[in-house]
Amino acid sequence: MDRAIIAALLRDGRISVRALAEHVHISRANAYARLSRLTDEGVITGFTIELASHKAGLGTSAYVSVTIEQNAWRAVSAGLQDIPYVEHFAMVGGDYDVLVLVRAPDNAALRHVVLERIQDVPGVRATRTWLVFDEARGRGADWGRA
Repeated sequence: MDRAIIAALLRDGRISVRALAEHVHISRANAYARLSRLTDEGVITGFTIELASHKAGLGTSAYVSVTIEQNAWRAVSAGLQDIPYVEHFAMVGGDYDVLVLVRAPDNAALRHVVLERIQDVPGVRATRTWLVFDEARGRGADWGRA
Protein backbone atom coordinates (compact mmCIF):
# COMPACT_ATOMS: atom_id res chain seq x y z
CA MET A 1 0.00 0.00 0.00
CA ASP A 2 2.85 2.41 0.79
CA ARG A 3 4.31 1.84 -2.67
CA ALA A 4 0.94 2.65 -4.27
CA ILE A 5 0.75 5.87 -2.24
CA ILE A 6 4.28 6.83 -3.28
CA ALA A 7 3.49 6.07 -6.93
CA ALA A 8 0.36 8.22 -6.81
CA LEU A 9 2.22 11.11 -5.17
CA LEU A 10 5.04 10.91 -7.71
CA ARG A 11 2.47 11.19 -10.50
CA ASP A 12 0.65 14.09 -8.83
CA GLY A 13 2.12 15.67 -5.71
CA ARG A 14 -0.89 17.98 -5.46
CA ILE A 15 -3.43 15.16 -5.10
CA SER A 16 -5.73 15.63 -2.13
CA VAL A 17 -5.71 13.04 0.63
CA ARG A 18 -9.32 12.21 -0.22
CA ALA A 19 -8.46 11.56 -3.87
CA LEU A 20 -5.31 9.66 -2.84
CA ALA A 21 -7.35 7.42 -0.56
CA GLU A 22 -9.87 6.75 -3.33
CA HIS A 23 -7.08 6.05 -5.83
CA VAL A 24 -5.38 3.44 -3.64
CA HIS A 25 -8.68 2.09 -2.21
CA ILE A 26 -8.20 2.89 1.47
CA SER A 27 -10.01 5.12 3.95
CA ARG A 28 -9.06 8.77 4.23
CA ALA A 29 -7.99 8.20 7.86
CA ASN A 30 -5.73 5.34 6.75
CA ALA A 31 -4.25 7.54 4.01
CA TYR A 32 -3.54 10.33 6.54
CA ALA A 33 -1.94 7.85 8.92
CA ARG A 34 0.24 6.29 6.22
CA LEU A 35 1.32 9.71 4.89
CA SER A 36 2.22 10.81 8.41
CA ARG A 37 4.23 7.65 9.02
CA LEU A 38 6.05 7.87 5.67
CA THR A 39 6.92 11.50 6.44
CA ASP A 40 7.91 10.83 10.06
CA GLU A 41 10.17 7.94 8.99
CA GLY A 42 11.86 10.14 6.37
CA VAL A 43 10.67 8.10 3.38
CA ILE A 44 8.84 11.17 2.09
CA THR A 45 11.08 14.15 2.73
CA GLY A 46 8.89 16.87 1.26
CA PHE A 47 6.47 17.89 -1.45
CA THR A 48 7.74 20.00 -4.31
CA ILE A 49 7.20 20.99 -7.91
CA GLU A 50 9.09 20.13 -11.06
CA LEU A 51 10.39 23.21 -12.80
CA ALA A 52 11.10 23.78 -16.48
CA SER A 53 14.35 25.58 -15.70
CA HIS A 54 14.79 27.28 -19.07
CA LYS A 55 11.23 28.65 -18.97
CA ALA A 56 11.83 29.94 -15.44
CA GLY A 57 14.84 32.01 -16.49
CA LEU A 58 17.60 29.46 -15.87
CA GLY A 59 18.75 29.00 -19.45
CA THR A 60 22.20 27.54 -18.81
CA SER A 61 22.78 24.19 -17.11
CA ALA A 62 26.05 22.42 -16.48
CA TYR A 63 27.50 19.52 -14.57
CA VAL A 64 30.64 20.49 -12.71
CA SER A 65 32.98 17.79 -11.53
CA VAL A 66 35.02 18.77 -8.50
CA THR A 67 38.24 17.31 -7.16
CA ILE A 68 38.62 17.91 -3.44
CA GLU A 69 41.29 17.46 -0.81
CA GLN A 70 41.17 14.18 1.08
CA ASN A 71 38.74 14.32 4.03
CA ALA A 72 37.28 17.67 2.89
CA TRP A 73 33.78 16.37 2.02
CA ARG A 74 31.99 17.92 5.00
CA ALA A 75 33.52 21.35 4.44
CA VAL A 76 32.91 21.20 0.68
CA SER A 77 29.33 20.02 1.20
CA ALA A 78 28.65 22.89 3.60
CA GLY A 79 30.22 25.38 1.17
CA LEU A 80 28.25 24.16 -1.85
CA GLN A 81 24.94 24.38 0.01
CA ASP A 82 25.32 28.15 0.25
CA ILE A 83 25.99 28.83 -3.44
CA PRO A 84 23.09 30.19 -5.52
CA TYR A 85 22.22 28.18 -8.66
CA VAL A 86 23.72 24.94 -7.28
CA GLU A 87 20.73 22.64 -7.64
CA HIS A 88 22.19 19.30 -6.60
CA PHE A 89 25.53 17.77 -5.70
CA ALA A 90 26.78 14.35 -4.71
CA MET A 91 29.99 12.71 -3.59
CA VAL A 92 30.86 10.15 -6.28
CA GLY A 93 33.43 7.49 -6.98
CA GLY A 94 35.70 7.62 -10.01
CA ASP A 95 37.98 10.24 -11.49
CA TYR A 96 36.28 13.08 -9.57
CA ASP A 97 35.06 13.43 -6.01
CA VAL A 98 31.93 15.56 -6.31
CA LEU A 99 29.44 16.11 -9.14
CA VAL A 100 27.48 19.38 -9.05
CA LEU A 101 24.44 20.36 -11.12
CA VAL A 102 24.30 24.11 -11.71
CA ARG A 103 21.34 25.89 -13.32
CA ALA A 104 22.04 29.56 -13.98
CA PRO A 105 20.42 32.37 -15.98
CA ASP A 106 23.27 32.57 -18.50
CA ASN A 107 26.91 31.71 -19.18
CA ALA A 108 28.18 34.73 -17.24
CA ALA A 109 26.35 33.61 -14.11
CA LEU A 110 27.57 30.04 -14.63
CA ARG A 111 31.13 31.33 -14.96
CA HIS A 112 30.77 33.26 -11.71
CA VAL A 113 29.39 30.22 -9.89
CA VAL A 114 32.17 27.91 -11.07
CA LEU A 115 35.21 30.17 -11.10
CA GLU A 116 34.43 32.45 -8.18
CA ARG A 117 32.14 30.51 -5.88
CA ILE A 118 32.80 26.76 -6.24
CA GLN A 119 36.55 27.16 -6.69
CA ASP A 120 36.65 29.37 -3.57
CA VAL A 121 35.14 26.69 -1.34
CA PRO A 122 37.77 25.47 1.15
CA GLY A 123 38.94 21.99 0.17
CA VAL A 124 38.21 22.35 -3.57
CA ARG A 125 41.31 21.58 -5.65
CA ALA A 126 39.99 21.63 -9.23
CA THR A 127 36.81 21.75 -11.34
CA ARG A 128 35.76 20.69 -14.80
CA THR A 129 32.53 21.89 -16.44
CA TRP A 130 30.24 20.16 -18.94
CA LEU A 131 27.46 22.26 -20.51
CA VAL A 132 24.08 20.58 -20.82
CA PHE A 133 22.62 20.97 -24.31
CA ASP A 134 19.46 18.93 -23.75
CA GLU A 135 18.06 16.69 -21.05
CA ALA A 136 15.23 14.27 -20.37
CA ARG A 137 13.89 12.43 -17.36
CA GLY A 138 14.37 8.70 -17.05
CA ARG A 139 11.75 6.24 -15.92
CA GLY A 140 13.03 5.93 -12.36
CA ALA A 141 11.87 3.25 -9.94
CA ASP A 142 8.56 1.52 -10.61
CA TRP A 143 6.72 2.32 -7.38
CA GLY A 144 3.47 0.91 -8.71
CA ARG A 145 4.65 -2.68 -8.32
CA ALA A 146 5.78 -4.56 -5.26
